[in-house]
Amino acid sequence: MQLEGTVTAPERVGVWKFLDNRRKWIQFSDISGLVMKGGGQIDGQGAAWWNSNDVSNRPTALHFHNCKDVRLSSIHHKNSPRNHISIDTCNSLEISHIHITAPEESPNTDGIDISGSSNIFIHSSHIQTGDDCIAINSGTSSVNISDIFCGPGHGISIGSLGRNGEDARVEEIYVRNCTFVGTSNGVRVKTWRGGRGYARKIRFEDIKVVGVKQPVIIDQEYSSVEMESERSAVKISEVSYRNVKGTSSSDSAVELSCDPNVGCSEILMEDISITKEDGSVATASCTNAHGTSSHCNPIVPCLN
Repeated sequence: MQLEGTVTAPERVGVWKFLDNRRKWIQFSDISGLVMKGGGQIDGQGAAWWNSNDVSNRPTALHFHNCKDVRLSSIHHKNSPRNHISIDTCNSLEISHIHITAPEESPNTDGIDISGSSNIFIHSSHIQTGDDCIAINSGTSSVNISDIFCGPGHGISIGSLGRNGEDARVEEIYVRNCTFVGTSNGVRVKTWRGGRGYARKIRFEDIKVVGVKQPVIIDQEYSSVEMESERSAVKISEVSYRNVKGTSSSDSAVELSCDPNVGCSEILMEDISITKEDGSVATASCTNAHGTSSHCNPIVPCLN
């Protein structure tokens, strides 16, 4: 499939009520072997949606559902009302050489959102949004992400996982040779209190951060309200960080905030070198995280 020129969404919110599926603009379902390329542009015209508090009804611009052996390349996506690209229940999908853009202040405009999928390869792309450049959600495994430029945005995130007691499962995620410039987060794992399941076998390697507010973060308590019943947590284990270097726009370079009952285990940090933008020393903090570290600046106190 050759995409040329610009495909433009309705500009006014009211027009969407006449569409068959208001939450998805362009959707491919139950397709095998699709190839989409060509240098064209998909313009979601999302500005009219961004001031609305009803996030759930904002449409995703491009959605793949239950697809196999899909290749998407050389396309520009801009200004989606919500996620620019959503991948749901797919197997063997490759995205490369794409450019995603939305203003930094545009809410919930994830670049690529993945859930319930496996064997996903994303590489050689620029993503500039108001939310996660790439978000990896429950039921996802075997994801390879490389050569991504991210910024502005919220970085590359595993999660959030375990909301409303969800049994979440994510594993075999490999993120390498990625650059983050001016993002609020760099590489992040986030889970909700009260969730179940696991996030494991995750590798971050050869990461460059430039003026990132929180370059390395695990947040196992992603919740604004603490409830007495929230005593379970998604188990985080076998997470490694190797060769992560650059600058932080805040005091914090590394923050590992793990659940007091479940904790995080088998965390590995090697060759970490992150300073503040002015060259002064950044800090690392951690609670209930267990593992090892070597050649880390700043020193991560709870990793022996």
